Amino acid sequence: MAAACTTRALRKVGGSILESPASFLVGNVSARGSRRTFGTGGYRSNLLSSLRTGGYRSRVLGCTVVLLGGGLGLYRTVKYRFQQHHLAEEETKVSGGRGLALTLYQYKTCPFCSKVRAFLDYHGLLYEIVEVNPVMRKEIKWSVYRKVPILMVDSDVQLNDSSVIISSLKTYLFSKDKNVSDILRCYPEMKSVNDRGKEVTEYSNKYWVMLGEAEATALYPEKEMQKEEMKWRQWVDDWLVHLISPNVYRTTGEALASFDYIVREGNFSTYEGFFAKYVGAAAMFIIAKRLKSRYELQDDVRQDLYKAVNDWVAAIGKKRKFMGGDRPNLADLAVFGVLRVTDGLQAFDDMMANTKVKHWYRRMERASLNHEGRDA
Repeated sequence: MAAACTTRALRKVGGSILESPASFLVGNVSARGSRRTFGTGGYRSNLLSSLRTGGYRSRVLGCTVVLLGGGLGLYRTVKYRFQQHHLAEEETKVSGGRGLALTLYQYKTCPFCSKVRAFLDYHGLLYEIVEVNPVMRKEIKWSVYRKVPILMVDSDVQLNDSSVIISSLKTYLFSKDKNVSDILRCYPEMKSVNDRGKEVTEYSNKYWVMLGEAEATALYPEKEMQKEEMKWRQWVDDWLVHLISPNVYRTTGEALASFDYIVREGNFSTYEGFFAKYVGAAAMFIIAKRLKSRYELQDDVRQDLYKAVNDWVAAIGKKRKFMGGDRPNLADLAVFGVLRVTDGLQAFDDMMANTKVKHWYRRMERASLNHEGRDA
């Protein structure tokens, strides 16, 4: 009886994960509570219906996806710990943000959550992290909005959607007299039904920083800067983020390497570890193929990743350090946040070796780690 109940629960969670694999690339199955830190860094397929109709293979796949959600950490452990130690030493420093109390509800390696952390880190904003348990999601049971990231401001204003969070906070930091509640009204929710018959929520104006004329001129001194920033922020959400999963699980070897990391770093029994490494890797390899077909990627999905990254570097050009000029803008932070979740995997190493992104990426790493936008 207990085993049957467990299987049903796992199938349910496996289905919920597959509803939005882009926003839930990976997660952490055990909630680690909250901690004060600077930090470091939806779609539905036919596979979902097969999970819900049962069957041995469906149950196996449902369990596998949960194990995926339970812990795929894409960051190098030593590097992460070093950054945490370095950043913890800065706790005593005065943070920007005009005294905001921020709490980020996240899955650590979700690309959209990483975007938000990149923004917060760069601007030197102190924030609490609550790692959401992807199985029960009890940490956000109080919220009608059931996705991550969620950012709570001063414990009473809830910001949803990574791009809305970033645009709202940038507006707040740069404006002189607006509060977050007032700013949030500039990004109204819009509910609609997508081509698969599912109700989805979008947000108007989410790539706009809502400033007066004088403030906008100060932030974007050149005529086309804001339009360029918005264009590439949307490109990140509409295209770049969808290249991550197919590249992480491109081959069985890469999938096995990812799940080997899970087994070594996670809290698994012998059976769970074996299941995660071998059955899980095989299942995610299949899911990656489905995603490749859905987004019409090339047979070698690395080529799509290389092209996307090189297109980004070409858009920056040779005369600028960042798209924002001498300092990163919101597009820089969005691209960096998404690419960062591959750090530690073969896809990241290949990208660094076969594209022109390396120098820009290392500059972004330093800017984020040193909170160079604290006074920006």
